[in-house]
Amino acid sequence: MTAGQRLGVAEDASEAAIRAAYLAKVKEFPPDRFPDEFEKVRDAYEQLSNPRSRAKAMLFTKDYAEPFSAIAEGLQPQRMFAGPKAWLAVLKDKR
Repeated sequence: MTAGQRLGVAEDASEAAIRAAYLAKVKEFPPDRFPDEFEKVRDAYEQLSNPRSRAKAMLFTKDYAEPFSAIAEGLQPQRMFAGPKAWLAVLKDKR
């Protein structure tokens, strides 16, 4: 779930709309009764109210509905050298 979806606003909503949605969600999920949900709402507000984090989220995700980590799913790191053979060969050549 994106920050905009959590607050119920579009990702490109105005600052006033984001703040109004945040205040409505805080009334719906007060921190003393719903601490986990309140934390998620607060994190979403912080992401949308910070222009740098909002731009980063919009630019670097392949789909707004998916988390940033979805880009790297299924990718395995490639190792160029495995085991001591390559290092031993380099050491032997230097002698």
